[in-house]
Amino acid sequence: MYEEHVVLCGASAYTRKFYLNEDFAGLPEEIKQELQILCVLYTEDVGGTIRLEFSEDGQLTIETDAEEGDLLYDDIGSVLKVRQFQNEKKELFEALETYYRVFFLGEEGAIPC
Repeated sequence: MYEEHVVLCGASAYTRKFYLNEDFAGLPEEIKQELQILCVLYTEDVGGTIRLEFSEDGQLTIETDAEEGDLLYDDIGSVLKVRQFQNEKKELFEALETYYRVFFLGEEGAIPC
């Protein structure tokens, strides 16, 4: 059904906007709010853009970027913030991966016992 990467959500310091893929509108409201807070916090602290994406095998990845010449973008802060999110939001990310694998990839064995 899906090929390559599917964007779950993202935010931009340049447009000051948050985006949630409408395919994920069925997520619980608390999860959507947590994703929004995570993305907006990143752009406020570091600058640039952030996207949470699913790879074709259902792995959730965090992609960051900045416009060329953006002197306010914090490269080191970006790496540290992504690592912080990966550690602090590990359970959330694993649950989102399971959700994606079951509801989007149709993997029956993806439901943990």
